[in-house]
Amino acid sequence: MAKILFIQPKDVIQFTSSNGNVDVDKLLPYIYQSQEVEVQRLLGTNLYDKLKSDINGSSLSGNYQTLVNTYIKPILIHYTMVYALPYLSVTISNGGVYRNNPENATALSSDEINNLVEKERDAAQYFSQRMIDYLNFNASANFPEYYTNNNEKISPDYDDNFNGWVLT
Repeated sequence: MAKILFIQPKDVIQFTSSNGNVDVDKLLPYIYQSQEVEVQRLLGTNLYDKLKSDINGSSLSGNYQTLVNTYIKPILIHYTMVYALPYLSVTISNGGVYRNNPENATALSSDEINNLVEKERDAAQYFSQRMIDYLNFNASANFPEYYTNNNEKISPDYDDNFNGWVLT
């Protein structure tokens, strides 16, 4: 079965600091992971499945289309970068795992990459909170699936504040 994606790799390239030289095939797993983990967590299973079904059936319209285009796409773009940044310079193949290092370039340190990841996470959380606010204001009238999750289904998060890890 084909994977249904809410955004395309070109969206990530166009709306982030990545450039056109990024192999779009490298972005696909991170788009899918961001969508399955982060967007489903924010929407809950029922609304998430409804959107996937509408996209697959080319019937996405009205409030649902607004939700995807205005709110979900920016979230996915930035969460994709959160997941992808640590791995974009890494290649995993039959020959092993190695880091690509173009001529006349200096690889970033882990701290520098982590800083970029946190900037993308901040952007993703900003857009996530905007969507949560929008859904809390409009869900009862326009998105009934938002409140209908039960049992093994994922209920939506009503807040997207990641405060980091605290080890004691």
